Amino acid sequence: MCRVVCLLAFVSVLGLAAEALDNGLALKPTMGWLHWERFMCNTDCEGDPDNCISERLYMQMADMMVKEGWKEAGYEYVCIDDCWPSRQRDAQGRLQADPKRFPRGIKKLADYVHSKGLKLGIYADVGKNTCAGYPGSLGYYETDAQTFADWGVDLLKFDGCYMDWTLLGEGYINMSKALNKTGRSILYSCEWPLYEWPFRKPNYTAIRETCNHWRNFNDVYDSWSSVKSILEWTASHQDIIVPSAGPGGWNDPDMLVIGNFGLSHDQQESQMALWAIMAAPLLMSNDLRNICPRSKELLQNRHIIDISQDPVGKQGYRSAKVDSFEVWERPLSKNRLAIAVLNNQEIGGPRGFVIRAAPGWKICDPKCNVTQILPQYKEMGVQTQQSKMVISVNPSGTALLTVTPFSSDFTGLHKLHWENTSIRHKHGTIL
Repeated sequence: MCRVVCLLAFVSVLGLAAEALDNGLALKPTMGWLHWERFMCNTDCEGDPDNCISERLYMQMADMMVKEGWKEAGYEYVCIDDCWPSRQRDAQGRLQADPKRFPRGIKKLADYVHSKGLKLGIYADVGKNTCAGYPGSLGYYETDAQTFADWGVDLLKFDGCYMDWTLLGEGYINMSKALNKTGRSILYSCEWPLYEWPFRKPNYTAIRETCNHWRNFNDVYDSWSSVKSILEWTASHQDIIVPSAGPGGWNDPDMLVIGNFGLSHDQQESQMALWAIMAAPLLMSNDLRNICPRSKELLQNRHIIDISQDPVGKQGYRSAKVDSFEVWERPLSKNRLAIAVLNNQEIGGPRGFVIRAAPGWKICDPKCNVTQILPQYKEMGVQTQQSKMVISVNPSGTALLTVTPFSSDFTGLHKLHWENTSIRHKHGTIL
């Protein structure tokens, strides 16, 4: 287990995150679909049968994930969120699905999803009730874990409503142990730090040992202001949270809302690019039965997904703020660096960013090869540290690049970059 302070873990290219939950899962950020942001707690299956929380919705999403290339692109989990259960446990104290909306039960739904080569996620809560008022798992951790295992569930999203915050850690740890005790591989998605931050700084070493990913901040909404607030929170806490991320455990900034109503296409590109830079789980919340071609193409962009799923598994970070631009950078395998340049201006037209202003550009010594991924794929060719290349970025849009240095001493240069970034951050001139 890594025992160094966060700063050293943050600046070291070779520094390891704290020991991950030992269940062999989430070695790369999770990819899939989750109902909440788009479909929320719609239980009106008589008035709105196409959009209510029912087995039909998840079966249709599973069908679309196979038919429309989502599975092939890497999206593998079909996840149920709140509002799926009956209001009462059964006579044996077990959770049960609402009998009208899930007439065949969760086991049959899991079998269907598995028949498509996909995995099923489900939702529960560490407290006495879920956030929407359905039965919580407090006092039933082992019972619920075994129930989910018996049903063939592959992922548990465990919320934190209706729970004394001082007992959160104990509750999340106990459910983690209960899941592992079942013997079934169930990816464990926690909201522990989200509910603890209002009271104290969470223990991310303990969280990483307990969960496969964890929510830190507010729910995402279908709006650019919501996405921006998540990015700002992440950047302002990155010295604390970035060292905790790595294979087996990830910071979760919440769902991708790409393909819905609230974001322009440039803003959708920004969310996709920056979620990849942050090594975030890519859990879409949208209607795959009715999604515009541009949003689908963006969500299935293999170059962005390759950054998200990079095997080194290092979370990126905001490295600079320059003239209403933000620079975010992520170390990648094969000595590469991903650079995202976000234009924070929301007025006017495209603005130019001189790429050598990115702190990570120093790896281009003596030369590097540059590939632009967003807003469109383009080979930018060989560049030098003194390059005058200007990247055009639309208002609230993001340019995404990968940079491959020719230098044989990449590790030393990149470590120096991280150290310099940290020092300048300490003195208030970067970040």
